[in-house]
Amino acid sequence: MAAAPNPRRPLYLARQSYRRRRMMDAARLLPVLGAVLMLMPLLWMPSGGALDTARTKFYLFALWLLLIIVAALLSHPLIRSEDDEPDARPPGDESGPG
Repeated sequence: MAAAPNPRRPLYLARQSYRRRRMMDAARLLPVLGAVLMLMPLLWMPSGGALDTARTKFYLFALWLLLIIVAALLSHPLIRSEDDEPDARPPGDESGPG
C-alpha cells in the first residue's frame, strides 16, 4: 500500500518570490496608509477650534517626503527583480495577450 502524502507538510515558497510578493503588497498598501496619515491633522483639531497651521504644514511636508522615500525604496528592488525574470514572450513579439 502506497503512503498518502502528508497533508500537514508546510508549503515553502522560494525566498526571493516570497519577499517580492510581500514588497508588492507593501507597495499596494502605501497609498492607503498615506491617505490615512494625511487625515490625521483632522483628529488634532479641537472641537470648534482651528488647526495649528505651522505644526500641520510641517507634518504634511514630512509625511509627503517620507512617502516618496518609502516608495523609492520599495520600487528599486521590485524593478530589479522584474528585470531578473525571464520574459514569457519570445524576443521580437511586441503583441499583447489575445
